[in-house]
Amino acid sequence: MKISFEAGDARRTLVLALFADKDVQGVTPDIAEPLAPLLASRDKDQPVDLLLPTEGGMRRIIVLRADSATPLAAEALGARIAGLPVAAGADVLDLLVPACPVLAGHVALGARLSAYRYTRFRTSPPKGPARPAGLNLPHGDAAAFEGLAALAEGVEWARDLSNAPPNAMVPALFVQECRALADLGVTVEVLEEAELRRLGMGALLGVGQGSAAPPAIAILRWQGVADGGAPLVLAGKGVTFDSGGLLPKQAEEMWDMKYDRAGAAAVAGAIRALALRRSPVDVVGIVGLAENMPSGGAQRPGDIVTSHAGLTVEVLHTDAEGRLLLADVLSYAIDRFNPRAIIDIATLTGGLTSVLTDRFGGLYANDDELAARLTRLGDGVGERLWRLPLDPAFTRMLDSPVADLGNICKTRWGGTATAAAFLHRFVGGVPWAHLDIFGPAWNRGSAGVPGATGYGVRLLTALAEAG
Repeated sequence: MKISFEAGDARRTLVLALFADKDVQGVTPDIAEPLAPLLASRDKDQPVDLLLPTEGGMRRIIVLRADSATPLAAEALGARIAGLPVAAGADVLDLLVPACPVLAGHVALGARLSAYRYTRFRTSPPKGPARPAGLNLPHGDAAAFEGLAALAEGVEWARDLSNAPPNAMVPALFVQECRALADLGVTVEVLEEAELRRLGMGALLGVGQGSAAPPAIAILRWQGVADGGAPLVLAGKGVTFDSGGLLPKQAEEMWDMKYDRAGAAAVAGAIRALALRRSPVDVVGIVGLAENMPSGGAQRPGDIVTSHAGLTVEVLHTDAEGRLLLADVLSYAIDRFNPRAIIDIATLTGGLTSVLTDRFGGLYANDDELAARLTRLGDGVGERLWRLPLDPAFTRMLDSPVADLGNICKTRWGGTATAAAFLHRFVGGVPWAHLDIFGPAWNRGSAGVPGATGYGVRLLTALAEAG
């Protein structure tokens, strides 16, 4: 959806967004006066949709109201605007949020993100009623939307990276997308297969060895300050397609496994947003990229790999690959960048959805202050987290008789907790948080934006900018 800031046009539908009870301050009397009795007689969740005579003739007026004057309430109202049916040739709407540019910006953000659709491979438009293609606001609201527009671009790009079909987003193509960030001032570095081998990243290499598409790591650094001290590091799981390897998933599970790169997409999207906003922060985004495929060269159950940290891992299950990839990414990032904190984000375990559904991401952390900050920021941007425990007992469940640890536990429970415990082994004493986003990374229902959600972009951006 195109968001513009031009003079209104009396021939266009006007959407009036109200956040205070019957408050039409700033609305011209020819609109405010006939609306007042209608607003008084209807509940807030009932829209008002009518034609009013104005100086330019008859004009359609739609009034939408929110219960609270908060940014998230404004974005939810914007989502309602994106779903309004419009007539052919009348798909640009004027929006007026009386006397509140900040909320107007969030209404526009909600509308833009809700209007997103992945259409790269469509040869004709989707069927169904026409929806708004543009939203025009008064000039005075433009400044409030500027930073939000950059955020929207980061979210939309993350969605594109996740939604792309597996044949159009193998590791090399993901890297190619990331290289374009250099145009925004981001330092982009790529570690290809030979360098990964030289660095001893046997865990990551094992994940990708069954695929014809070689693995890689992309390092994306936004330095918006000359000397910000130790950087914040964001690490993303980018399994560009996850078949499960030699222990494959069921067919209906594989349909969604292009989304196994959603963590990497979130990191890349956050770096893009920070660069567009020219944020005065020093943040390193590092994404591990591999395709987990079955073949004659694929990793076998029972193989032992040596990680970048020097720990050996018995690969008991080839579909527990994300933690192997992240183990090397985390270890390398800590050794190289000595971060003040490191956050990994990954579609790691489907089992977490049985507890948190798709409404929360799981949070594990070795630092209470970092966990509290992430939870607070997540609530503020609508990307909610629920903290779960780390415990030495979970680590002991990964004991292996033939290696330093196994990549899964052999019991029928504890898969999510032991996955976090596995990663914990590779971060030492650095403040660290693990975000398991298997639930909220993509939309499984009929409501909302189809496909990837871009979950994590807003949270990671907020964390970086919070200092």
